[in-house]
Amino acid sequence: MTKLKSDQLQQLADEVRADMIDTVSQTGGHLGAGLGVVELTVALHHVFNMPKDKLIWDVGHQCYPHKILTGRRDRMKTIRQGGGLAGFTKRKESEYDPFGAGHSSTSISAGLGMAISRDLRGSDENIISVIGDGAMSAGMAYEAMNNAGALKSRLIVILNDNDMSIAPPVGAMSAYLARLLSSRSFLNLRDFAKNIVKHFPRTISEKAKRAEEYARGMATGGTLFEELGFYYVGPVDGHNMDHLLPVLENVRDAGQGPVLIHVVTKKGKGYRHAEEAADKYHGVSKFNVITGAQSKSTPKAPSYTNIYAKALIAQAEKDDKIIAITAAMPSGTGLDKFGEAFPDRTFDVGIAEQHAVTFAAGMATEGYKPFVTIYSTFLQRAYDQVVHDVAVQNLPVRFAIDRAGLVGADGPTHAGSFDITFLTSLPNFVVMAAADELELMHMVATAAAMDDGPCAVRYPRGEGIGVELPAIGEVLEIGKGRIVQKGAHIAILSLGTRLQEALAAAEGLKAHGLTTTVADARFAKPLDLEMIRDLALNHEVLVTIEEGSIGGFGSHVLDYLSNEGLLESGLKVRTLKLPDIFQDQNAPDVMYKEAGLCASDIMEVSLKALRRNDTSSTSSIG
Repeated sequence: MTKLKSDQLQQLADEVRADMIDTVSQTGGHLGAGLGVVELTVALHHVFNMPKDKLIWDVGHQCYPHKILTGRRDRMKTIRQGGGLAGFTKRKESEYDPFGAGHSSTSISAGLGMAISRDLRGSDENIISVIGDGAMSAGMAYEAMNNAGALKSRLIVILNDNDMSIAPPVGAMSAYLARLLSSRSFLNLRDFAKNIVKHFPRTISEKAKRAEEYARGMATGGTLFEELGFYYVGPVDGHNMDHLLPVLENVRDAGQGPVLIHVVTKKGKGYRHAEEAADKYHGVSKFNVITGAQSKSTPKAPSYTNIYAKALIAQAEKDDKIIAITAAMPSGTGLDKFGEAFPDRTFDVGIAEQHAVTFAAGMATEGYKPFVTIYSTFLQRAYDQVVHDVAVQNLPVRFAIDRAGLVGADGPTHAGSFDITFLTSLPNFVVMAAADELELMHMVATAAAMDDGPCAVRYPRGEGIGVELPAIGEVLEIGKGRIVQKGAHIAILSLGTRLQEALAAAEGLKAHGLTTTVADARFAKPLDLEMIRDLALNHEVLVTIEEGSIGGFGSHVLDYLSNEGLLESGLKVRTLKLPDIFQDQNAPDVMYKEAGLCASDIMEVSLKALRRNDTSSTSSIG
């Protein structure tokens, strides 16, 4: 690639784009973001010497062209599948992926860490961090830029601007300015002028510096970044090799401190159906390349996300204090539907989970009922705010935790594995997990009715089981579970949607002459201590099961049983939970089987606890 000419590079970009469209049409995945950075990706790999030079992608939605160009083209049709390529950059996958992605707004921080390490080591590689305009809405990006500006280490940040329109029109004049401002001659002249100005009185020196920065800022739109200590270059047309290449080469050769190149791109570029779609084909299922039609299967039941939206709208219709908050995921969380019904009570704060939580806490102090609706994996980003701004003050903020448990193709960066553990450890919290879509409706109603402290309800990605639903949910008694079926030998205490697997295991255990009580805990905190005591005293084996990590529901049940002396009577307790690993992407049912959370696993654990090792009849279960 380093030997190709600009017209050959454009041909390569066209081939990469066509290859990517063909691949994603067969696999599904993230399309629009990658299409928007094809030329940029080709230009970066042409100008810089990867993998010695480090290229860090933010989020990773746009990394497909990068993977195609770095020795993984023949495996692209395995992307996001079990045993295949990850959907994001991944360190153990390639030496061309120096930093893993999945969550946003990390690339500048990681790049600065690498740049300082390079300086300490005395080497000379370039560090390039690419970040999108959406990811720039997160505070972490500005924390990193502020630090980089102060440290003055050589770092190249590329702002991929495909939506915010923070740039003036991109064309010949802006391309000329970008080339001029990034050129060695201009930088040498600038340095010469700075050296002269140093000898002036301080007030004149400072004014000269400000005048130069603001003059360039007015011409190019980069005043904000200059104030953070970055040398701003742009805007540059991200689809024009004649504009991109000289700027990248100038910045590579200049050897300056932190530089920000503002590149304007078009999400979905080069595929008409993506360009015209409202979401620019951000995330797609398999599709027909010619028509753009996506081959989505007909759902057997509404998704949990849609049921949540329906339940919250029903509550908001009778309570004008209910507010919905999302962090840049309105459609992913169902709040686009809530927003259509209540536009003045819906707030998308951007990729700013920390702000979302404290923003909600502020509303709660004023008597409103905020529902912070967020994926489990992204709630992790705001844990300090959950602890300090919500739990410590015992404010009635409601957390609706979507994508709880394993999520399939997006892999470990998006799995909702830890929320039970990190929320149940907090004083004042009520933590619920829905076993099915009807339970979710009841839990939304319960959260809306609570006004004496924080609470959370967790629910998975995907479809429900198809139960009949009322117009509005019922308020549950806090901390009370339910017995779903009664037996005499084994008790299975389920939290969340593993309840169906528990019922299947109970059916399978009949073949061994064992009857099983199946209970739905409903609440991970507070526990239904009366129900747990009854299960412990009247069964030989108690199995807990949850879609979360160690330290969560099962750990709290064990703590109670131990402190109450209920383990001393010979009761055998087993806790089923997610394994202590980060599971790679696969189909969700395969991942749960690998995790040991299916009906056959419950049967096996129960029989082993009773020292009945004949599990031959479990093969058709789960």
